[in-house]
Amino acid sequence: MAETLLHRQRTHRPPAPRPPSRRPGTLAGGLLRTARPKQWVKNLLVVAAPAAAGRLFSPHTAGRLVLVFVLFTACSAAVYLVNDARDAEADRAHPTKRHRPIASGRVPVSAAYGVAGVLAVLAPAAALRLTTPAVAVLLTAYLGMQLAYCVALKHVLVVDLVVVTTGFLMRAAAGGLALGIPLSRWFLITTGFGALFMVAAKRYSEAVQLAGTAGATRVLLTEYTTGYLRFVWQLAAGVAVLGYCLWALEEGGVAPTSLLPWRQLSVVAFVLAVLRYAVFADRGAAGEPEEVVLGDRALALIGLAWLAMYALAVANW
Repeated sequence: MAETLLHRQRTHRPPAPRPPSRRPGTLAGGLLRTARPKQWVKNLLVVAAPAAAGRLFSPHTAGRLVLVFVLFTACSAAVYLVNDARDAEADRAHPTKRHRPIASGRVPVSAAYGVAGVLAVLAPAAALRLTTPAVAVLLTAYLGMQLAYCVALKHVLVVDLVVVTTGFLMRAAAGGLALGIPLSRWFLITTGFGALFMVAAKRYSEAVQLAGTAGATRVLLTEYTTGYLRFVWQLAAGVAVLGYCLWALEEGGVAPTSLLPWRQLSVVAFVLAVLRYAVFADRGAAGEPEEVVLGDRALALIGLAWLAMYALAVANW
């Protein structure tokens, strides 16, 4: 009887764990996911300066902006790959980040570093050859700043907010540099503080959602207070609105060909958009800005109304 049981135990051993899947596309899919396709919408800021200058539909503009968009996307993908490779161990302790391809083991750390290195070299080189030296310098500076952020700066209070905000500002400036468009001081102020508003609201939301959760987020968030982060995004929102109002009222009058003062009227839509986004920030639900912007129907309608009035103001219709 004992021999029979022993025989059964030997013949009915649990199956050995299967090795990780090596299906074609698994590594490529993991790399693509690590590159954050949802975040690519941020790179559409490259059209901001040409749109503000009324040159969005001029000859050769579209092709040049698409190229700059692709180059910035390559640079940001390189940064995300390095960031996730460095944070793999910490991400495994996070309730959601542990599912990221590198943290879960789907993408080897060495592969992430290798692809990031290739993208970081090719993007500025392509910019130097296909656009302008200023764009190549800007992309190189962006890579250097963001890699420094991944290594050390994201652990420094306030500096982390400034670095992320500057990344948005660089995107907005890239389109103007690619086309030789002077950048207005009001454009830079509104874009910079508008970006700080969204970045601080994101940090505030993360701090609210993960408060008291040990090991679930980076240490820096525990050093910020929610009161301080709330103060930052409220201050940034106020400065962004002020900068936009100064731009809208700078010329004061209405162009002879304009039916209505579109420049001044666009202030209403801009302020409503800020107030609508602030609803999510106040609730601590602005942790993913792209999901807020693309997922809220009311905000989308306000954004379309602002875009229409802004375009009419730039075109002097």
